[in-house]
Amino acid sequence: MRHALAVVSSTEGSKELVREAGTLAAGVDARLTLLHVTTEEKYNDTYRELQSISSYGGEYGVYQAEQGAANYAEDIAREVLSDVDIEYDAVGALGDPVERVLDHAESEGCDHVFVSGRTRSPAGKALFGDDTQQIILEFDGPVTVYTT
Repeated sequence: MRHALAVVSSTEGSKELVREAGTLAAGVDARLTLLHVTTEEKYNDTYRELQSISSYGGEYGVYQAEQGAANYAEDIAREVLSDVDIEYDAVGALGDPVERVLDHAESEGCDHVFVSGRTRSPAGKALFGDDTQQIILEFDGPVTVYTT
């Protein structure tokens, strides 16, 4: 592992995932990037909420959404990696989580991905799909799935 990508979600298990990814990356002196993706649906919900506030005079566009996502990843990292000797980058993206993870991993040359997984039955995965499963199938390298 030379450059790992840890996908930061908004679940409590994500903190444990970031901690494990940071510890493993530090152990092999690898770079670590933390990525939080804001979906289009969440972006649109936030946009509508802000527009409904008559006193809100600020802007909320793609840049602000991506910056907010990066800030979220940075906050998680500061909380759980404070005693891990590793430098990391925190980035945010807007769009389809699977596409953004795969695009970022490729553009940054990441050779390992850490992602949270949910415990589901095989039938549940087949019927409803699964972002984690899609990343495992499409990423050209090892994927570590952390489940809680």
